Amino acid sequence: MNSKVMKWVFPFVALTLGVAGSMGITALAKKDEEKQQVDTRPVVEVTRIQPEDYQVMIRSYGEVKAFETTRLAAQVSGKVTYWNPNFIAGGIVAKGDTLMEIEKDNYQAAVLQAEAELARAEAALIEEQAKAEVAKDEARRFPDKKHTDLFLRKPQVMSAEAAVKSAQASLQRARRDLANCDIIAPYDALVVSRDVGLGQFVSAGSALAVLNNVEAAEVQIPIAGFDSVFLPKQVAGSVAEVSQAGFNGFSREALVARDLGVVDTSTRMSYLVVRIEDPYGFKNGQPAVKFGSFVNVSFAGATLRQIFKLPQDLVNNQVVWLLNDEGVLEARKVQVIREEGEYFLVGDGLQYNDKVVVTLPEYPTKGMAVKVAGADSSSVEAKSEQL
Repeated sequence: MNSKVMKWVFPFVALTLGVAGSMGITALAKKDEEKQQVDTRPVVEVTRIQPEDYQVMIRSYGEVKAFETTRLAAQVSGKVTYWNPNFIAGGIVAKGDTLMEIEKDNYQAAVLQAEAELARAEAALIEEQAKAEVAKDEARRFPDKKHTDLFLRKPQVMSAEAAVKSAQASLQRARRDLANCDIIAPYDALVVSRDVGLGQFVSAGSALAVLNNVEAAEVQIPIAGFDSVFLPKQVAGSVAEVSQAGFNGFSREALVARDLGVVDTSTRMSYLVVRIEDPYGFKNGQPAVKFGSFVNVSFAGATLRQIFKLPQDLVNNQVVWLLNDEGVLEARKVQVIREEGEYFLVGDGLQYNDKVVVTLPEYPTKGMAVKVAGADSSSVEAKSEQL
């Protein structure tokens, strides 16, 4: 009896155990499958952006030139009798220094002669004035008699006065010629070249030397059209920086002196003039900016209001990739106002607190779901399930 029951019961028990085992294996397989499921969304990094006011820096370049160059010439003739030891090419002379002298003997004699002529003319004038007084007295004694200007000696007095003025003019010219025997430095200067030597005879108008004014230097800098729109409203007087890179590099403060007011017809560039005071640093002790140096110039331009500053590698064909609130990529068209070093200044197209994607996937597409590096994975997964 028992054996018959066991024959019928055993298959049912085995079947039940088999079904239970199969269900258990299936559940374990599902759990392993769930554990092995991998999030294949690309990982990106994002940054939130905020607008700011930004002052544009205008950068250009140019050659340093003397503010003033003078070509000295002799105003009198004669032999060179003296020259200043610093009056050589490369020498520095101060304003008022005597650079050289031309022999003065003839000009000193001319001054003496002119003084004598003036004294003679003045004496003649005194004599004529005395004679005129006598004529006036005589005319008063005979009031009924007609008296001419010649009788009153008016022409003689006028002639004597003219002779005095002529003598004064001759004396003035003689003194001027004597003074011109000394060649004086008109300003603090660098001697570029000297064309005469000691003992050499020079004629009036002969070239003597070339001087560069070292009190100030100027740099003409080109301003391209895309920079000109960012110039400040009042550019003259703006503080600028003049610099030069390299082992002996320097940086000096300067001022934008003026706008030349013309546009080059070939390059379509306008030009500004930047002035450097005391370029050789004789008074202010600053590094020397030598004439002929090629320097970089920068100064503050206009201030842009509420713009975004982005690295150039984040802007491609004026498109910026953003991460929207749904966690997917969005390509946004933007307006690039200006390139500033390694950055683009962006105006329209972006908004406050937008999330800009810093590290893009290899092939980004609009609407691509991505995972933010460092974000809570559970929340990200929940968002992706909702999508």
